[in-house]
Amino acid sequence: MSAFVIRPAQPEDRAAIRAVEERAFGQADEADLVERLLADGDVVLELVAERDGDVRGHVLFSRLRVVREGREVPAVALAPVAVDPDHQREGIGTELVREGHLRLMANHETLSVVLGDPEYYARFGYTHERAAAFECDYQCDALQAIAFADDAPAGGRLVYPRAFGGM
Repeated sequence: MSAFVIRPAQPEDRAAIRAVEERAFGQADEADLVERLLADGDVVLELVAERDGDVRGHVLFSRLRVVREGREVPAVALAPVAVDPDHQREGIGTELVREGHLRLMANHETLSVVLGDPEYYARFGYTHERAAAFECDYQCDALQAIAFADDAPAGGRLVYPRAFGGM
């Protein structure tokens, strides 16, 4: 088995990304979310994991806004991350998220938020404690955040891209 390569998603990857999302989640909702985020111009970073010429995994970070005291601060939302079921437990999802974080930090992003399994996302440093002070339509124990910088927002209202309204 050859190693996988993490690289930015390209337009020619669209069908493969959709297939990975649908297979990973067993439905089209996440694949539809990806298409809406792209159409609305809300994608900050999108990566794929490729092995032997095939897309095996996908991660997308979209623009999230933190509104506090009339001021908006940019942040990112991690959603979705997917790995083809035939290739799960090979480290692909972990490497997609880690590489995404490195690229986001290099681009001076300060905060990432995710709604997902706390046990899984804790391995990357996400915690509910970091997200608990935010007002959000999705506020619950599964809402987690990680700060990439000391000046990352610590509270306010999280405003997700319009595309999430269809979920």
